[in-house]
Amino acid sequence: MPPSGTGMRIGLFGGSFNPIHEGHALVIEETLRRLDLDMIWVLVTPGNPLKDHKELAPLAERVIAARKLLNNPRVRVTGFEAAHGFTYTWQTLRFLTTALPDRRFVWIMGADNLVDFHRWQRWRDIAEMLPMAVYVRPGSGRRAPVSQAASALSRYRVDEDDATRLALLPPPAWVYLHGRQSPLSSSAIRARRQHGNPK
Repeated sequence: MPPSGTGMRIGLFGGSFNPIHEGHALVIEETLRRLDLDMIWVLVTPGNPLKDHKELAPLAERVIAARKLLNNPRVRVTGFEAAHGFTYTWQTLRFLTTALPDRRFVWIMGADNLVDFHRWQRWRDIAEMLPMAVYVRPGSGRRAPVSQAASALSRYRVDEDDATRLALLPPPAWVYLHGRQSPLSSSAIRARRQHGNPK
């Protein structure tokens, strides 16, 4: 795990990052500022249980690419979940909140993930473990706020103007952040690469 100190506000941004791109970097930059975080840990996962792994690049390759793109001293990239055998987000969060109970963790995800959040294993437990920040994504702006999980957690939604307080709030608590968006997506980048376009 990356180094940290007591009381630090740490955002956790997990994903396959297959590949990582400027859209991910934008979310990291915006949430660092908007949530008043000390750090963001980018958790490069062994693989999303809800996605096909046929096109999944090796973990080490994805970690190296993320470290190269996210050249910021307040952003740490790690693939530690694989070493612990974690498959699901709730396992990672349970481990971190138990091992480091004096840190102020916040779970960060794109609005596209909120649309399918109810399909995540033990998603309600995840909401009970950490405050969550959801960042708007192209194509999900309308669906995410009325998704099944958003509706179930609606009474815990925090006003966007209070986002800087999120890390200090007891879960469940979540905020929906609007802001700059990138049209990039990992799946689109992979599709272009398959057709001979390296970018």
